[in-house]
Amino acid sequence: MHDPLTLHLFCRVIDNYGDIGICWRFARQLHQEHGIAVTLWVDDLRSFHRICPEVSVAMDTQVVAGIGVRYWRTQDGAFSTDDIADMVIEFFGCDLPPGYIAAMAQCAPPPVWLNLEGLTAEEWVEGCHTLPSPHPRLPLTKYFFFPGFTAKTGGLLREASLEDDRLRFQSDPARVNAFFARLGVTPTELAALKVSLFCYPHAPVASLFDAWQHGESPVTCFVPEGVAPDAVHAFFGRVAMSGDLCRQGALSVRILPFVPQQDYDKLLWACDLNFVRGEDSFVRAQWAEKPFVWHIYPQDEDLHHKKLRAFLDRYATDNDGLRSFSLHWNGAPPEQPLAVANTLTQWRALQANLPSLAKRAGQWKSLMMSLGDFTSNLLEFVHARRSAPAEK
Repeated sequence: MHDPLTLHLFCRVIDNYGDIGICWRFARQLHQEHGIAVTLWVDDLRSFHRICPEVSVAMDTQVVAGIGVRYWRTQDGAFSTDDIADMVIEFFGCDLPPGYIAAMAQCAPPPVWLNLEGLTAEEWVEGCHTLPSPHPRLPLTKYFFFPGFTAKTGGLLREASLEDDRLRFQSDPARVNAFFARLGVTPTELAALKVSLFCYPHAPVASLFDAWQHGESPVTCFVPEGVAPDAVHAFFGRVAMSGDLCRQGALSVRILPFVPQQDYDKLLWACDLNFVRGEDSFVRAQWAEKPFVWHIYPQDEDLHHKKLRAFLDRYATDNDGLRSFSLHWNGAPPEQPLAVANTLTQWRALQANLPSLAKRAGQWKSLMMSLGDFTSNLLEFVHARRSAPAEK
């Protein structure tokens, strides 16, 4: 019986929870569904602990859910060939320790080395997916592997049981109610339009709250603790802690504890509309088969607006209100020079189209499922590289 393949996954946390969230889901799937022996190297154990409470911030080396976790403190250190895994993955192009790369070059055969890139809907990704990048000095080749929205990319991260888990949860009102009750949510809150809000601090939260409080129908907004705290404080005039309920007009805001990943999925499944940010929650919202609004991670020179438009070109339909609201939510210039930039007007247009957006969410989810799941697609590529003739 062969030993399981080994993988070292290196992650530097930039986006607080999104980066480690993606890596943790990826590592769990590799281990649980494919029997890979995974070691996750991460430089921010505190962010990791918030999405996975089993992680200890005081331990440099530990095992969580069968996965090795190493606190990546420094680029220093000497490594031998025995320290190198069969597969080595850099998340978002983070630099590996020089000593680790030197040891990789001494392995025969060398490990399959991948750069796991960020998710984008831009067309250029198709030409760069699986592109080789030879090392300038050492006998090593790194390959770029992109998640994406077409068959010419790696697809989206999705566990094998995810769809069945979602359907089982959503079809059982008792389970949904029990989930919310455990978070302190009352039946009155659940009778309103249920919205989850996960965004970056610069989102126009105050104007959205104002639109909701003056709305004709009630809205219950679920906000994880630590998300948009300044906006919540300024709007309600008090500091809101986990478990608090703030009310004003037709709006109720329930502050939730920062829940583990599995419970966050349930929140997305149970809400009528989800505001998500970055990459991890953005992908999970697509599997939830519910309308969603994406707050994209900001980049210099407003490059994120280009990425946002590229996704909306694929996802949004004509006159569904999502495109104009998304641009407004992300601070992007409107596409029509005379377009109304008022949040209340934008919200009313989006709200009126929630039924059609729910239908579109189902169509999109089916399309994404047809691409296969990212982890299986990546492993197929890895196995092909391992069985290929050695490069000279």
